[in-house]
Amino acid sequence: MLMQSIRKRLSIIIIACSVIAILLTALFVNLAVNGTFNKYMADNQDQRNDRIVQYLQDAYKRDGKWTNNSGQEMMHEAYMSNYCLTLLDANKKVVWGMNPNDIQEKNHVMMQETSSNGVYRSNNFPIKSHEEIVGYVNIGQYSPILLSQQDINFKVSINRSIIISVLITIIIAIIISIVISKQFSNPIKSVSDTSVELSNGHYDSSSNVISNIIELNNLTQSINKLGSRLEQQDKLRRRLVSDISHEIRTPLNVLQNNIEAMIDGIFPVNEQRLNYLNNEVIRFGKLLDNLNIIKGFEDEKIKLSMETIFLDTLVISVCNEFNIDLKSKNIILDINIEKGKKFMSIGNEDKLKQVFINLISNAIKFSQNNGNIWINILETKDKILVKIKDTGMGITKKDLPNIFERLYRGDKSRNKIEGSGIGLTIVKNILDIHSATIHVDSTANIGTTVTLYFNKI
Repeated sequence: MLMQSIRKRLSIIIIACSVIAILLTALFVNLAVNGTFNKYMADNQDQRNDRIVQYLQDAYKRDGKWTNNSGQEMMHEAYMSNYCLTLLDANKKVVWGMNPNDIQEKNHVMMQETSSNGVYRSNNFPIKSHEEIVGYVNIGQYSPILLSQQDINFKVSINRSIIISVLITIIIAIIISIVISKQFSNPIKSVSDTSVELSNGHYDSSSNVISNIIELNNLTQSINKLGSRLEQQDKLRRRLVSDISHEIRTPLNVLQNNIEAMIDGIFPVNEQRLNYLNNEVIRFGKLLDNLNIIKGFEDEKIKLSMETIFLDTLVISVCNEFNIDLKSKNIILDINIEKGKKFMSIGNEDKLKQVFINLISNAIKFSQNNGNIWINILETKDKILVKIKDTGMGITKKDLPNIFERLYRGDKSRNKIEGSGIGLTIVKNILDIHSATIHVDSTANIGTTVTLYFNKI
């Protein structure tokens, strides 16, 4: 199969359509002009015939009979105009007539091209006097329509003008087709080249072509956004591998170093040392468990039993579990619940409880002593909103888009606080299963606001 570039294919299609349209238009124009011109000449010929009949009628009225000289002065005009006249009496006997052979070979005659070209044709027209037929005039010629040299030149000039116009129009159409195809093909070619680069792993590739065509412009922007997302995901993937390696290597190094030290007799083998090593093993196990939980969510292997949940009751019960943590950091927790509403939604109580535990725990964990946390529960027409706002250290603008990625810990100041970096990932997966959404607004060193949107019963 012959492959062609989109520009070449588009140019060929536009040029072919343009040429066909121009040729058809030229053909129809030529037919219309020639048809109109021939009709004009036929009307003139009919007027000529009527004039000849009228002239001979006047001649008969003047002489009262037919003579050899009746109307013979018309013969000169007929000879010059390439037609023949024959005058007949009422009994159709010839009074006088012209020889058709006299006009057959005249060089200035051009017969109209018809299927009967060169065939002599004649018609009899009655001559009347006082409503009685007194004779006939036979008018014959070698063409249905006679054309003078001026008429022929006129038709030739029209056809020549049409041909020249067609050629000029085709050239203009070719130029316009090339320009138009370039406007269409350049953005598509650029996007195609960019997509090839992306498929080859060059995620920093982008298309810089700007088009005033909405669809092409949207296509260019979409492929650029896709490249940016792929580049971001590739960086996150690399970081994820590095973070997992780091998270796993740390407890393993601790275990290895301590066990080697105990083997070498540097550390004594006692209950305290074994408990310490056991805690590291437990921490290592929790990390693997959390990764398995995420994998389970992503593979949709977790089947949850759904029931009616009162979100306000669930939030209050979770907050009561953090009384000790709030008192230890002297943080004031203010819960505002819209009165007269029943905040009912469909969900799994244990998993939604895990969501609020993670979010409230983060609000407390990343808040300074003597801080504030506000929880507002309200509803709109079809949604229940739960807002959790704190006065903690906040999240930088650079880190905000990545907070739901696995093991993403953000800036170094947040890394100093203990955590696995997968809490928000689990939150996002649980909310996705519940067809709920989460939105985070945050400003570094000022605070964070997390808004949850649940479907209302």
